[in-house]
Amino acid sequence: MLEKSKYINAGGRLIDLEIPRVMGILNITPDSFYKGSRVTTEKDILAAASKMMDEGADILDIGGYSTRPGADEIPSEEEGNRVFKAVRLISRELPEAIIAVDTFRSDIASEAVLGCGAHIINDISGGEADSRMLSVVEKLNVPYIMQHMKGKPRTMQDNPVYDDVVADILKWFSGKILRLRSAGVKDIIVDPGFGFGKTVEHNFTLLRRLGEFSVTGLPLLVGLSRKSMISKTLEISADEALNGTTILNTIALANGADILRVHDVKEAVQAVKLHLKTKKA
Repeated sequence: MLEKSKYINAGGRLIDLEIPRVMGILNITPDSFYKGSRVTTEKDILAAASKMMDEGADILDIGGYSTRPGADEIPSEEEGNRVFKAVRLISRELPEAIIAVDTFRSDIASEAVLGCGAHIINDISGGEADSRMLSVVEKLNVPYIMQHMKGKPRTMQDNPVYDDVVADILKWFSGKILRLRSAGVKDIIVDPGFGFGKTVEHNFTLLRRLGEFSVTGLPLLVGLSRKSMISKTLEISADEALNGTTILNTIALANGADILRVHDVKEAVQAVKLHLKTKKA
């Protein structure tokens, strides 16, 4: 087993992953599955970003393309108009912010980093949706969050099947990690992709066996926030799923998560603090 990487370099700033970190979600979209994460005007974008920073977010994740199951596709130009506006605004007004761009399109990723000031690429498809993405990551050599997704957002929940969900995803990661490492990419973060081409049972299996992803030797990001595995299990809406999110985030931390991607920063930061206190005790 490889020793897990302890730091990532985001725009010349080292993020110490000995302490679990919190990534706040900013959706510059009108249709993301949780309406509380949607912001579109510059005033709302800046207010939401400032609030997350004040609450302790270590990274802000900015996306302009809804990837909820069944989401409509949008052209690259529209996604870019949403994302670039937000990244430039936050870079200018909150220069201390570390910004990830949530996109599976290589042209959006490249411009967000080179032209707008983003520091991290967060790709839900792990390079599957755009054949040029891994080459762009190799060229930019910025931290790359590589998520597993089975299928495409519109169809990913249509009867996903695995022989062994953990083993299959680890095998999928292995080839991509080898390519990126061979090209000199230093900072790779793996995300098993809760809810992206997985049933509720697949998701809970991933959570139970999260520790097995340590075999990659890479930092582990989990995105459980208000996901349908919570709402379907508890028979509640996404709006009511904060308590369930906090519980699953706490389990994820105990099982080795290094970064929590969340809609609700304050509660996630509290979970991290209590987790660390428990470990210290």
